[in-house]
Amino acid sequence: MKKYLILTALSGLLLAKNVTFNEVLKETLSNNLELKAKKLNIDKAKSDLDKVRGMEWGKFIFNEQISRTNNAMYVFGMKLGSREATFSDFGFSDFLAPLGGALMKANSNSLTPQDLAAMQGILAIKPHDLNYPAPRSNFATNFVYEIPIFTGFKLTYAKEMAKLQILANKYKFQRDKTLLALEVLKAYNGAVAAKYFINALNKAKETTSSFVKMVKEFKKEGMATDIDLLQAQKRDSQVDAYLQEAKNKYVLALSYLRFLSDDYDITSVGDFEVIISPDSNLKTLIKEALKNRNDLKWMKKNYETMKKKVKFDSAENYPMIGAHLEYGWNDNTVANIRSDKDYWLAAIGLKYNIFDKSKDADIEKSKIEALQTGYYYQYMKKAIALDVRQKYLNLKTKTKIIKNKLTNKELAEEILKKYTYMYKQGMINMTILLMKEADARKARAELIKAKYDEAVAAAKLKASIGDFVK
Repeated sequence: MKKYLILTALSGLLLAKNVTFNEVLKETLSNNLELKAKKLNIDKAKSDLDKVRGMEWGKFIFNEQISRTNNAMYVFGMKLGSREATFSDFGFSDFLAPLGGALMKANSNSLTPQDLAAMQGILAIKPHDLNYPAPRSNFATNFVYEIPIFTGFKLTYAKEMAKLQILANKYKFQRDKTLLALEVLKAYNGAVAAKYFINALNKAKETTSSFVKMVKEFKKEGMATDIDLLQAQKRDSQVDAYLQEAKNKYVLALSYLRFLSDDYDITSVGDFEVIISPDSNLKTLIKEALKNRNDLKWMKKNYETMKKKVKFDSAENYPMIGAHLEYGWNDNTVANIRSDKDYWLAAIGLKYNIFDKSKDADIEKSKIEALQTGYYYQYMKKAIALDVRQKYLNLKTKTKIIKNKLTNKELAEEILKKYTYMYKQGMINMTILLMKEADARKARAELIKAKYDEAVAAAKLKASIGDFVK
């Protein structure tokens, strides 16, 4: 039995995974699915750049159109496209028959006035072969290459805008990492606080259990009443309920930490993580924030992008020139590549907006948006300086509070010892003693909460200077 208990204990130790904040942060940044999804925004921005670069090369298109029809216009066009059109396709047989007869009679001097009258209506004949052609199949094949020659520098500015947005998305991703790291630290320190609450309540449980035991002994000697015992037992039961709630909160805190890090083997955490000293120099921190903050860098790149957009829209004032090259063939059989069936086409197109007030309005709107983004950028600089100052002062306050809470805890525990002695001497009743026990328990909880608040305040200050995650 003893060996079994030892093996069980060793197995539990081997399966337990106690993590530090740096370990769980590393796992989170590596495994978090939401962060991986956000990182794809960088690849999307790169795709936009590839799209613009692709436009510079133009596009090469293959077309194959297969059709069959008896539509007079289409059939005639198909025959012209394949260079097969004949005079009979024009319906010349309906024209030549009466004309030939009239010529023959004229040669034999047998032309009559009736024949001359019939000749006057020859142009009104509707050629049957032209209007009612036999059905025809057609295979139209061509290769088309279209390329922009000059776009008024639009593609140049589009590339520059795309490159700026790649950088902007990289900075935004770094900001997302910082926010996730802050969430991890809050979750980690929350789990640490829950663990210390359990320790504090275990100590309270020892105290209240000792009260029950003490009162029972005093009751045997006639030094305590039933009311004293009931009060002690009630308090002991209350503390036991608080302890169960604390254990449940610890389990929930670890569950959230496992969710963030995608590591479901985590079983415990270490101590509070305070990642920046409250004694740091404020001016230095503000300077670092303006240099490091990724959201400020993101805004700057957006500002630069908007300025490029003004130039992009202004490109409408330049002519647009493009080339169209085409090679193909038409036939009534598929893949019949013959030199007498093929054709080529080379064209250059120019488009120039001489007058378009709507484009002028677009350019003016772009200028306003760029100016607006510039104001937001300058505003963000001031807001960041204020943010750092506020979080710095908050951390200083939280650190001072810890000293007060520590003193309060030590005093409350010392007072509890004194009052416990006084109860044993019959100088106070159980109600007063339990009040002092509650004071001591509250003082321990407030100290734990103060340490948690300090750790979170330090993390927020670290995030505000943009130096949380490298």
